[in-house]
Amino acid sequence: MKSSKTSFTFKSFKDLKFLLKSRSFKFSPHLFSNRAKKTERKVDPENDKRLFMEAMAGVRKISRKNIVENYKKYKFPKCMNNYTEAETLLQLKDLVKHGKGFIIADTPEYIEGAGYRVHPEFPRRLHRGDFSIQAHIDLHGLNVKDAHEAFEKFLKGAVRSGKRGILIVHGRGLSSPAKPVLKTKVYEWLTSGPWRKWIIAFSSARSYDGGAGATYVLLRQRPFTKRFRKKHKTR
Repeated sequence: MKSSKTSFTFKSFKDLKFLLKSRSFKFSPHLFSNRAKKTERKVDPENDKRLFMEAMAGVRKISRKNIVENYKKYKFPKCMNNYTEAETLLQLKDLVKHGKGFIIADTPEYIEGAGYRVHPEFPRRLHRGDFSIQAHIDLHGLNVKDAHEAFEKFLKGAVRSGKRGILIVHGRGLSSPAKPVLKTKVYEWLTSGPWRKWIIAFSSARSYDGGAGATYVLLRQRPFTKRFRKKHKTR
């Protein structure tokens, strides 16, 4: 009588795939359960401790006096130092010659301000160059009286001609013994004078327009009067 059992010889994964499709070989998770149980090591803490003590027999603790710390501080290669110096000199050259890498807004000389009910982002946008500059005036070298007269005349002309973005050059006042005179005055005329109702925003100019020695100004189409203010409050 022939046995019902069938023996198989696996030559490749292709044969295994064929067998699985034909369902002539059934996989059971219990096939490897006995083997797994045989390989499991029984935990014996006392035996582990005994083996550890045997392995450490004759080992003595090293005294701190006999420890020698021998290490050298890492030094960058000379070629790396030369590269760093060359890169620094190049950046310094670009800064002095072209103003590259110099951020006016991060210096104490930077000024900015916004008019009534104006979003605080407007001065930064003005400094960034989001608004075109349509006219400019240079007050540098004038005394306060002459500068004020020129300032008044220039702003009146800008408002009448519908100019919105203007540039006022006043200098940084580096030769002044205290704070810069003209720069301080221009700030006062924009924030506390009669022209404040025409101001949307102002900020220090970018480096190629004068930097901290000049100020961008963004003007309104109409002055922000009390009547205009009440009209907007009722909305």
